[in-house]
Amino acid sequence: VQLQASGGGLVQAGGSLRLSCTASGFTSGPYVMCWFRQAPGKEREGVSCLNGPRGPTYYADSVKGRFTVSRDNAKNTMYLQMNSLKSDDTAEYYCAAREFRIIVGRIFDPTVYVNWGQGTLVTVSS
Repeated sequence: VQLQASGGGLVQAGGSLRLSCTASGFTSGPYVMCWFRQAPGKEREGVSCLNGPRGPTYYADSVKGRFTVSRDNAKNTMYLQMNSLKSDDTAEYYCAAREFRIIVGRIFDPTVYVNWGQGTLVTVSS
């Protein structure tokens, strides 16, 4: 199983970026796909997830209304459209996936995911 994340970069505050994560090697395709992020000196935190091929979607409070997660199941690719970026959004962004469903209460728990992408760095300058 491989997850390939891309799309990070340097952007000014208020700007936008779109991240992509393509999954391969799953027997029947990933069921849950999520974005996590980790800033220097901080723990990895859940950003947004899709709990199934067509959702539902979940967002961390800090990104609600600014970020939108989506997926193209034909391409096994998940996207994260990030608008109105803030300096607090600066972090390494990772995608994670599971082949089977997960209870909602644990969807942002990084320990339940065994499949991770390599990370893509997002830097927001103020």
